[in-house]
Amino acid sequence: MAILRKRTIWIMAACILILIAAGAYLYLFQFQQKKSIKIGALFDLTGPTSDVGVDYSLGVKEAVRWINEHGGINGTKIDLISNDYAYNIKKARSLYKKYINEYKIELIQGWGTGDTEALMGDVNRDSVVYMSGSYSASLTDPFYTPYNFFIGTDYSTSIRLAIKYIKETHPDPSRPPKMVFIYPDHPYGRAPIPAGKRMAAELGVNYGQDQFVALSAKTAIKKLREVKNYNPDWVWLGGTLNSCAVIIRDAGKIGLDTKFIINTWGFDERLLKKSGPYADGRAYGVVPCVKWGERVAGMKNIMQAHNKYRSGKMHTVHYVKGWLSMMVMAEGIKRAGGKLSGPDIRDSLESLKLFNIGNLSAPITYTATDHRPNTQAKLYKIEGGEYLPVTEIKMLRDPRFIGW
Repeated sequence: MAILRKRTIWIMAACILILIAAGAYLYLFQFQQKKSIKIGALFDLTGPTSDVGVDYSLGVKEAVRWINEHGGINGTKIDLISNDYAYNIKKARSLYKKYINEYKIELIQGWGTGDTEALMGDVNRDSVVYMSGSYSASLTDPFYTPYNFFIGTDYSTSIRLAIKYIKETHPDPSRPPKMVFIYPDHPYGRAPIPAGKRMAAELGVNYGQDQFVALSAKTAIKKLREVKNYNPDWVWLGGTLNSCAVIIRDAGKIGLDTKFIINTWGFDERLLKKSGPYADGRAYGVVPCVKWGERVAGMKNIMQAHNKYRSGKMHTVHYVKGWLSMMVMAEGIKRAGGKLSGPDIRDSLESLKLFNIGNLSAPITYTATDHRPNTQAKLYKIEGGEYLPVTEIKMLRDPRFIGW
């Protein structure tokens, strides 16, 4: 009787092992049946944000190339289908429809705030995971935008951190600090301003009249004369590299004695060259990741890719953002296994907890109720002709701030 029992147990154990092996084989077979993982991409290569969009696109593309040359994701390679939409919302809509209808794509690397926000309804309806270069806080509440993700400190958190830094470092206790907001009258520029003004009011930072300077501006002197009359300690710049460089250059021409704290797309390693010497010692940038070439573990693969692919003499912090965006999406795909639908990838991204790629950025966490990747950023400045780290600025992950 005992021998019979033992034999039965062994048979049952063998059956269980066979079932497990069969399940694993089926999983691998289903995944390998996919010739590639199709990902769509919308890049601005020729439009008003191409000053930063080109390098970002190279970061995404070369991350894909690197992944494919190192075995793909779970053995399957990525097929990146990318197009230049020149920062045109109408063209972005057209390309999006093509990706969904023609290529049956459920994963997209997107770009700007205007087009990303314009596509939110389509993305939700189609259950497409949309990882953008827009860090607008409007994309961080999964109740409204369950398929939108990004890797950078959201713009509203960034402006809160900037104002927190302004308040904490103000040298004159006899009066409150003063600032002015300068930004393009465009979804990207406007996105963080309400959060910034509320934070300023809460911390006792005074602010003057907002000034609009377009992304394509060639001069800002008229606007800056109005700023000079207010005599601020700080100016928030919410444009991209070229418009921020114009503002700083023209501030020097009229002798506006202030410092500039700049949103992530307006600050990079080329700013001093583009804006002239007035930026030296005055320009600070709130950025979500390390600069190009910084000595952290995650930079090793980036530099190896750069040396191998030779896509440019050097890159910028925006390349690092693009690389990170693709690597985080790849991690979501990897964790989803053979399940590659939008809902599956969304769920796997929401499983990321303090996910760290070699200290290229602060650890990234997404949840089913909060798509802010983190609530901290690096503060850099230009001084002595160099792009130097100042500090890490942080705030609590306050649920009150989700979505705005």
